[in-house]
Formats: sequence, structure tokens, C-alpha cells
Amino acid sequence: MNQQGEKTPAYYIQTYGCQMNVRDSEIMSGLLEAMGYCAADKPEDASVILFNTCSVRHSAENKVYGKLGEISVLKRRNPDLIIAFGGCMAQLPEVQARLKRIGVDVVFGTHNIHELPYLIEQAQQTKTPVFQVWDKEGPVEENLPSVRRAGISAFVNIMYGCNNFCSYCIVPYTRGRERSRSPADIIKEVRQLAAQGYREVTLLGQNVNSYGKGLDETVDFADLLAMAAEVEGIDRVRFTTSHPKDMSEKLIDTIASNPVICEHVHVPLQAGSNRILQRMNRGYTREHYLELTNRMRERIPGVAITSDLIVGFPGEEEDDFADTLDMVEKVRFDAAFTFMYSPRRGTRAAEYTDQVPLEVKKARLSQLNLIQYRIAREINQALEGKIEEVLVEGPSKTDKTKLTSRTRTNRVVIITGSEDLVGKIIPVRITKGNSFSLFGEVLPTD
Repeated sequence: MNQQGEKTPAYYIQTYGCQMNVRDSEIMSGLLEAMGYCAADKPEDASVILFNTCSVRHSAENKVYGKLGEISVLKRRNPDLIIAFGGCMAQLPEVQARLKRIGVDVVFGTHNIHELPYLIEQAQQTKTPVFQVWDKEGPVEENLPSVRRAGISAFVNIMYGCNNFCSYCIVPYTRGRERSRSPADIIKEVRQLAAQGYREVTLLGQNVNSYGKGLDETVDFADLLAMAAEVEGIDRVRFTTSHPKDMSEKLIDTIASNPVICEHVHVPLQAGSNRILQRMNRGYTREHYLELTNRMRERIPGVAITSDLIVGFPGEEEDDFADTLDMVEKVRFDAAFTFMYSPRRGTRAAEYTDQVPLEVKKARLSQLNLIQYRIAREINQALEGKIEEVLVEGPSKTDKTKLTSRTRTNRVVIITGSEDLVGKIIPVRITKGNSFSLFGEVLPTD
């Protein structure tokens, strides 16, 4: 209830996609709460329902449309309900046309999140749909309100957009060109998070290694990483994602020499075949990638290297797929996100005529996963009996009697202990390792 005794209007946000979308939803929440809304636990209790969407894969879009159909039932029951639609899908013209046909009230894009309050108010006042999607990115908007989940770890955007134009990827079209935030604004945000009790930050960008381009001051990502690690109260700094073609020697040395920066690098390989890498427009070879990962392992003790892998890219022959399996065996990723290629309209690869049949893609993905899961299991089993430093995050999602914690190398460790351990960095002995997580016992501390 508000001061007048009226029921406070509520909002509900359905978030899809990557960490950057999660961070965008935190800003959308801040904007809505600044309007006087409170968060609803379920869509049925909301007067504004917002979709923050992802367009990286076709399956993600199908999930959005399915959920949108469910929410449309609520709209028929309550015509005053506002359905807002944002994120990467909203940037696509064919999606905008479909949303007009199904009666969404507000559509906005990735470049104009800050306009959300105005757009909602306009839709409420005019009782007509409001579509406002910027075709081009504008300047970075700072000092927007934000509502982060209570916890110990937070995401911090350091840049937006991507200039790489990989032939399969829609991101440069939905997120725009690269724009870096100023280091002063980033470090100010990290200091605020430390003051609020957060102990870990993850610096986000489509390609963090491009950070600093276009800024008036001379600063690169390695410089920024070191600056974030100096903030008092922040015990761990992570980052994602690194493009293999842009990872510098300076960055490797910075990770290796700074005890606050975690020894985990997510560096997507995507494919192991030079021919396919060239068709993907990735800008590196398998030889370059192997040399890079070998250097990281030599100079960053205990580093965990994780990756993204795509099977069934147009034109991928059995020999090309064999090259990917060979690279997985050579590099031995600690973990990998694996996908079947999904055509995205507007990208160059979607126009290729030599698309791989679905049944072939499924078979290749299954084969790849069997190998990667085995490697991850072998790596994790090798940790059994060893002592790892973990940050305790909270109750386990699968067993509320257990706690979830995380190693510096981004491995999940399930432990038994009281909830007063949450937010603490403690030593644990690993008792069991499987493909996706570890189990450990808490060790006494002085």
C-alpha cells in the first residue's frame, strides 16, 4: 500500500539470455520502481509485465512467443494490463511486425531502455500501442536507477555492442557498435557495490578485450581490470567474454599477477576447423587459439579455460567436425557451452545454401557433448582430495539443505554448512567431482 492507502502497482520482468540481459533487467527494475511500482512474485499480480528478450538462437525466440501467448490470456482478462517488450528481439523488424499483430502495448529496444517510463506512461494515457525502437545506438546513459538482487556477486557493464560481425551472429545488429563506459564511471559503480556488501564483481562486455577503444583517455581492458581489483572490499573480480583474436599478453600477465582477479577465462573457440573459422569470420586460426590457451596455462597457475562451441555451421563437413573434436581433446576445456548452429535472419551465414541437416547437427552435438562431459569429469575428479578456496553464495537450488559455493576458477562446489557461511570465503576439501559440479567438506578455520 502507498501513503494514500492504495494498492501499490506491481511489475513482473521475464528475462531471457545472457548476463548482459540480466543486468539490463536490473536497470529496468530500477526505472519501474522509480515510477512507484514494486516487484511482483508472479505475472498474475502485476499491472506491467515486461519481456527482456534474447535473439541469439531461434529456440530462445520460440520460448518468448510461447510465454507471450500465456500472458495474452491475462491481458484478455484485464485490458488495463501493460505488456512491454524489449531486448534484442525487439530490434528486429520482423519481430516488431509480429508484435503489432498480437497486441503488445510497449516495444522498446536495447538502445533506449532509459525511455521505458515515458513509453509506459504514454501507453497508459493514450490506450494505444507505443513502439519506440532506435535503429542506431546513442551515447552511453549513466546514472540510471538499478535494482540488483541481494547477494554477494554483481554484474557491471563496461561496454556495449560489438564490431566483429561474425557471420552467424545477430549481436552487432541488435546491440550496435562498441561503446566503452568511462573507467571513472565503472570504478565508481564497483566502489558503490563494495559499500553495499558485494564481494565479487563480473565485468561484462560482448568482447571485453576491445574495451577502451574510442575513449578520450588511453586505457585498455588490462588497465581497467587492475583498477577494479584495487577497490577495497572487492575480493574477487571476474570478466566475460574474451575474443581469442584480441587477448593481449598484457592481459594474461595482469590476470597472472593479481590475486584478486580470478583464474578463469571464457574464450569462445566456436569451431576447430580453420575453414569453418574463416567462414564464421572469427579472425583467428586453430593454431593461434591453441598457442593462446597454452600460454595462459603456462603463465596463469591453475587457470580454468571455458568455451562456446557450435556444431553444424553451414558447410561443416565430417573433417571439419573432426577438427573441432580434436581441439576439444587438445585444449581440454574445463567447461563448454555447446550449441547446434541456428540461422539468424539478417546474418551472412543464414544466406549460405549449404545448411547442415538437423539430424546431422543433433548427432554431432551428442558426440561433442559426450567428449566434453568426459573431459570435464576427468578434470574435476582430479581435484578430489584437494583444498579449494570458495565463496559461499547461498542455498543450493537443487537441495535446500546444502549450500552452493564457487571456486576462483568458477566451479560450483556443493557443501554442508549453516547459512551464516553465506558471503564468506572459506577453505573446503573436494570430496567428489562430476562433469558439472564438485562436492566438498568445510574445513575449520582459525
